[in-house]
Amino acid sequence: MSQDADPKEIKAIKHLPPLREVVARHAIAARKSLGQHFLFDLNLTARIVREAAPLTGRHVVEIGAGPGGLTRALLESDAADVLAIETDPRCLAALAELAEAYPNRLRVHAGDALEIDDSALVPAPRVVVANLPYNVSTVLLRRWLGRIGSYEALTLMFQREVAERLAAKPGGKTYGRLSILTQWLCRVELLFHVPASAFTPPPKIASTMVRFEPLPVPLAPADRAILERVTAAAFGQRRKMLRQSLKSLRPDTEAFLLAQGIAPTARAEELSVEQFCALARALAPEGP
Repeated sequence: MSQDADPKEIKAIKHLPPLREVVARHAIAARKSLGQHFLFDLNLTARIVREAAPLTGRHVVEIGAGPGGLTRALLESDAADVLAIETDPRCLAALAELAEAYPNRLRVHAGDALEIDDSALVPAPRVVVANLPYNVSTVLLRRWLGRIGSYEALTLMFQREVAERLAAKPGGKTYGRLSILTQWLCRVELLFHVPASAFTPPPKIASTMVRFEPLPVPLAPADRAILERVTAAAFGQRRKMLRQSLKSLRPDTEAFLLAQGIAPTARAEELSVEQFCALARALAPEGP
């Protein structure tokens, strides 16, 4: 799936020991509990960095840097600098060596990304580029969406099925709550698929790189907390018609839906992001 990297990109990293040698020396066997799947392919990491462009002058945040495969490619880019967040002590030692090789270019932060506001650790303009641990990928995305105005872009690796949900349009089985929240705030682009064989160890599923570009303003006015309540109710019983699934929010469901121009017999996956926002506005204490 990956395209060939520019020979100059590969040559520029040749002064470093091979990643497999670093992994062996530090005994970094991938741990399932940490959702670790390492990238050693220089062509692939170079392509990820190209797809994340423009990086010139940007401060890059990388989550789950591992032994530093993608980190090396980021350091060879025109980014202002790189902040690598990693919780595995074995990987921290490998990243420390990489920081010595790139003075003033790489800063390593030890800690759990779920407990860190990375936007507070680097100045603007900020971008996030990461091969995310699968077990926390959607949780991390939700956290970033909560402060999406702090970033210029996010370029992230997800399980393919999750990526397809993020970009799904109304009418399909993959369209759901996360599709709506993400597309309400961002332009979502599926960049390219990555086969399981590209990783060490290979996961059981294929992966996809996804780019998120924050919209200047949300797609339609709505309070996020109310929008989340509406989508939770609607998709919590997605096989039922909205006149039934939204009863917990409004007892007069049929009249409420008709007032918003929505058929009470419609199902959650049929509504657009804008229509869900209209429902959220109508449910706001002050009304639409």
